[in-house]
Amino acid sequence: MNRTTLSLIAGTTALAAVTAFAALDSPSASGASAPKAAANLPVERTSLLCPAPSLSDIADTSYTSFTPVTQGTTSSGKAQLQPAAEQSADGTDTSQTGKNAKGSKGAKGGKKTADQPVLTPKAPGTPATGDTSGADGPALIATADGKFAPGWTLQETTEVAAGTGRGLQGVNCTAPDTEFWFPGASTAASRTDYVHLTNPDDSAAVVDIELYGKNGAIKSPLGENLTVPPHASKPILLSTLTDTQQSDLTVHVSVRSGRVGAAVQALDAKAGGDWLAAAADPAASLVMPGIPKDATDVRLIAFTPGGDDADLKVRLASPDGLITPAGNETVHVKSGMTTSADLGDVTRGEAGSLVLTPTDQPVPVVAALQVVRGKGDKQETAFIPATAPVGTRATSADNSAKGTTLALTAPTATATVKVTASAGSGGGTAVTKTFTIKAGTTQNVAAPVPSGLQGTYALTVEPTSGGPVYASRTLAATEGGVPGFTIQTLPSDRGMVAVPRTTQDLAVLQK
Repeated sequence: MNRTTLSLIAGTTALAAVTAFAALDSPSASGASAPKAAANLPVERTSLLCPAPSLSDIADTSYTSFTPVTQGTTSSGKAQLQPAAEQSADGTDTSQTGKNAKGSKGAKGGKKTADQPVLTPKAPGTPATGDTSGADGPALIATADGKFAPGWTLQETTEVAAGTGRGLQGVNCTAPDTEFWFPGASTAASRTDYVHLTNPDDSAAVVDIELYGKNGAIKSPLGENLTVPPHASKPILLSTLTDTQQSDLTVHVSVRSGRVGAAVQALDAKAGGDWLAAAADPAASLVMPGIPKDATDVRLIAFTPGGDDADLKVRLASPDGLITPAGNETVHVKSGMTTSADLGDVTRGEAGSLVLTPTDQPVPVVAALQVVRGKGDKQETAFIPATAPVGTRATSADNSAKGTTLALTAPTATATVKVTASAGSGGGTAVTKTFTIKAGTTQNVAAPVPSGLQGTYALTVEPTSGGPVYASRTLAATEGGVPGFTIQTLPSDRGMVAVPRTTQDLAVLQK
């Protein structure tokens, strides 16, 4: 016999022995233990992407980093923020690094070298802050591992005193992905909207930007096959993709290869502006939490990407329960077309969240609210995209003792929620409060504030019982009589991941 035949015989004999052993010693069906549920374990690595904050020379931008304390993490780890190379619409490198500059304006009080981090994250449980000024702030590519990874949150907040988009602009730095929906963008004459694309990887990303208006898809060959170089960020002015001027657009960003972070900077010449974060994935029922109680105008923008029209029931989750806005009981969303509805001052001085549910056949929809506070030349704008529920835990950074409003919504069933205020970035002791949110209501809760607070602090929201909870955080800062504000929704901070439990089972060799 040759060696191959001998090896085959030996392997077959060994397998037979193992099979016989398994047949003799495998547990009986009656004694076998049931499969165990997957374990929720802390994530070990997190990536976040922050868009370039502003094109205004008079912008002041603050960054806040926070990782909540999470049981089960390792004792080691690190988090770091690196500037992305800035790419103009024609692909030219416009960053300070690309210009071989020796330094750029950065932290207040001096110069900052191009590779100096905007902040250095502190230990879990304590926020870290940093700031930049002017139009030189780059997009940031951030990574964290070990103890810094679970629930890591980065907030970018910019104040612009005058000009297009003046007011308060805020955005949560987001994880890279391959698809984003932005209902609420615009190419109206008064608007200047940019889609910011940031590529965290070592290879180029190829991206398509599709635009949908009130009459359907808008032809835009310039939005196809856009290349975002490695470790670079690229702002795309929407008005360069089409000659069509429309007040309400849905922007669809899809990635052909690679991954990107995406956000829309929506700036108005008279009514301020803000960041429009991506809406939750298309779903038949949607929640947009935390409409300010003094909102003077609320506009709903919705889009269905499927082949069927959607008919939606419109309700407001108020402090007293679900109510139907007079004159806006339902909304019909035609397939492939962006639909808008002006809800006016729908909250009428009370906290509220918009809840959309199908009237009959469930059809996936994406949606967002454009919210205005103030009147006349004192107006300011923010956006509330439809969001996922809080889930296990959500985290919000960059809160202040007076300018923060936390809105909690329980659209279907009463829920109990634990809210923890972290230590302050400059000092203070963490504080926890528990709230009960009745079914169908929205509550602007008296969020806890750290005792002895110095600096800013973070909030973590953890439902402990009951139905799903949706949340948002509003920051407000009035300057010159203009009610500047920005709203960030609070979906899960993705701090935990389900890991299946596995055991050795030799019985599979018998099959």
